[in-house]
Amino acid sequence: MFVVRNYVTMCGTVACALGIGYLMQNGPTAQHNRAQAGVDVASAAQQSSVLSGLEDIVLTSATPSDTPSDAVPGNTAPVSRVAPSAPGTSDCNISARAIAVPGAMARLSLKAPCKTEERVEIHHSGLTVSKMTDASGALQMTIPALSEYAIFLISFEDETGSVATTHVTDIAEYNRVALQWQGETELQIHALEFGASYGGNGHVWDDASANGAGDVLRLGQTGHEKAQNIEVYSFPAGATDQSGTIDLTVEAEVTEANCGHTLNVQALELLSDRRLRSRDMSLTLPDCSQAGEFLVLNNLLSDLTIATK
Repeated sequence: MFVVRNYVTMCGTVACALGIGYLMQNGPTAQHNRAQAGVDVASAAQQSSVLSGLEDIVLTSATPSDTPSDAVPGNTAPVSRVAPSAPGTSDCNISARAIAVPGAMARLSLKAPCKTEERVEIHHSGLTVSKMTDASGALQMTIPALSEYAIFLISFEDETGSVATTHVTDIAEYNRVALQWQGETELQIHALEFGASYGGNGHVWDDASANGAGDVLRLGQTGHEKAQNIEVYSFPAGATDQSGTIDLTVEAEVTEANCGHTLNVQALELLSDRRLRSRDMSLTLPDCSQAGEFLVLNNLLSDLTIATK
């Protein structure tokens, strides 16, 4: 059953605080406007060119700007930097492996015997997501890829880490949009595919009841103020016989923990032209008198236009 909630409506604006013009309404009835601004990040061809000449990799910093140097397209061999050994532990090698799986996804496996139950960050094509290793120092996750020759940098807080690469052969079949942010705010991508209405077939979001051609995947750490979180909407444009528009909105719940705070958000888009674009935005959440309401951002993500081939 779909439950109607009260919402606060705002339109996303690039690189400015969205702190005025709150409109309370019953239900998500705001019109979706196509966002115009965009900054190219890199094309798949450019990333492939960079990867083809890399060799002798050693990860020496946790920053995303580090360039791995033996990430060869399609190579999934683990590469690691040795962390200091813990007392009673003889092997503190950190290793990671990436394997392409259907849906233009990559399955990551991390082994870090001396990093049990520690926070780790995974960096990929501008995305950053936080996860926790388990009691044995291992981590397994599946993440949507944003490049054909995908590089994943895995880093711990002490600047040790590893790198893994894989070749994602089916990425051209998907249109993909991603949101990333830091902190406890819960952002939700909602996609209304080809004229769908909220709660009906074609309304896709991170919920088991959602029913549509695309899907939304959320990754991160709920309730951690320093956690890097992402949500990614993927649509199989190469396999559909439908054409038209997919309206995209973003919702954020106003809570006692985030009310009145400024939230920095980045959107990344990989569309039919295969160029990865990013946009940085900031928004000011309503004051605490509106805790429990939902903020609807109609212009934060570009709507998708799907044309059959």
